[in-house]
Amino acid sequence: MTDKPLKKVLIVCAKGALEDVYAAMVLGNGALMEGIEAKMFFTFFGLDAITKKQMNKLHTATLGNPAMRMPGGLPFPSILGMLPGVEAGVSLMMKKEMEKLDIPTIEEFLEMIVAGGGEIFACKLAADMFKLKKEDFSEHVKDIITVGQFYQLASGDGTQIIFV
Repeated sequence: MTDKPLKKVLIVCAKGALEDVYAAMVLGNGALMEGIEAKMFFTFFGLDAITKKQMNKLHTATLGNPAMRMPGGLPFPSILGMLPGVEAGVSLMMKKEMEKLDIPTIEEFLEMIVAGGGEIFACKLAADMFKLKKEDFSEHVKDIITVGQFYQLASGDGTQIIFV
């Protein structure tokens, strides 16, 4: 624990699973609501969260997810995740539960983060690797930047980098 107040967070989202992307969005939006400057950097499969064609198609990871539970709290047998339609069904259930709680969609979260003064960036290396251009991303993406440029955003006291 430190006596220095947290002034800025840089959140890295490198995974494209629904639960990972939402964790990043909640952290970014929550920081802004607490008066903390927030910048988000999406890389590798995390780019799906800010890519127009993919952002509404995110799924919950069912294979290899030891925390996955069935209704009633029983452990979800990982092997079921490889059956056709299981991942889509689990993802649909997850989205319905989030809807019941009035949790914003990915697009709504991006809009809220930018409106609150946050900034959204795409990783240049990953964008080049997946052959993505600025126009492929949500209008809320400020720029495509390198890792070096990302680290420059971290300058100053009270900055924390969070990897989701």
